[in-house]
Amino acid sequence: MTIRAALIGCGRIAARHVGLLTSMPEFALAAVSDVNADKAARVGSRAGVPSYGDFREMLAREKPDLVHVLTPSGTHAAIALEAMETVENVLVEKPMALSLADADTMIEKADRLGRRLFVVKQNRYNLPVVKLRDALERGRFGRLTLGAIRVRWCRRQDYYDQDPYRGTWALDGGALTNQASHHVDMLQWMFGDVAEVFAMTARQLVNIEAEDTGIAVVRFASGAVGTIEATTAARPTDIEASISVLGERGIVEIGGFALNEMKRWTFETEQEEDGDVLSTYRTNPPDVYGFGHHAYLSGVARSIARGEAPEIGGREGRKSLELIVAIYESAEGNAPVNYPFSPKLCRLGK
Repeated sequence: MTIRAALIGCGRIAARHVGLLTSMPEFALAAVSDVNADKAARVGSRAGVPSYGDFREMLAREKPDLVHVLTPSGTHAAIALEAMETVENVLVEKPMALSLADADTMIEKADRLGRRLFVVKQNRYNLPVVKLRDALERGRFGRLTLGAIRVRWCRRQDYYDQDPYRGTWALDGGALTNQASHHVDMLQWMFGDVAEVFAMTARQLVNIEAEDTGIAVVRFASGAVGTIEATTAARPTDIEASISVLGERGIVEIGGFALNEMKRWTFETEQEEDGDVLSTYRTNPPDVYGFGHHAYLSGVARSIARGEAPEIGGREGRKSLELIVAIYESAEGNAPVNYPFSPKLCRLGK
């Protein structure tokens, strides 16, 4: 079965999706679209496929099996909801939406119409992350005690000035929503349900609506605690994107630019495999972005071919969004947020 896929949105991330869809035998790129018809035409021409200025016309004419929603984050929900009317499989880049209400509507509609809603979380497929998750599931850490993510990247004003939506509350959010979305997901995926969040955010070095720097302390339902540090105000260059997982019987740290390098693998009780972990799982093969996306899309193809639920669907995508919303809610109110909660002060998506 060849899955005919179409793209909605031809911005920065589109080149990666085009490259994967045109190189993986499971897929065929059918068409691309963008509200900027000239941009769509350039991408379509390079890929050798039709281009459209209106995604509705593209869906009506091309009738794809799968659509990738690659537009600004604040438009994900509306476009995905409309695409579900005619397309059986809808894939949305991170974050799936900017409000919990929108995420819930997407999940409900997918369930009601029998659609598959995929949310991109490619870093879960990085080789070091796969090994970390395996150790966690086999109980090698014992009781988890502390988790930490650090995203220290450099994004100057010219980055935000490339498109008017960048850094806005309505369409993008700040460092936590955009750059750190995958890393927040990683912390929540490893540590489970959240009980309480306390956070602070700041706008330090750029002129945008949202934050370029944020920190949060998280208490998980298990009793473990976590810290989140995210900034695009690192100067003069990117530093790291990392996660540390500490438990009563072991420590693992993954770093690199995109959670792609095993930095530490230490357990009280050594196993035979441990000697090979740093050599076999130390880093992804070349192209740190492409590796995770390739593995992720292979999972998408499996789900569609087998008629199964997504490996990472709407409900899973919602969990990291809920944590991001809780962080903003806490920062706006300068007070802890206890789960469950209903957002009142969070400006994301407004």
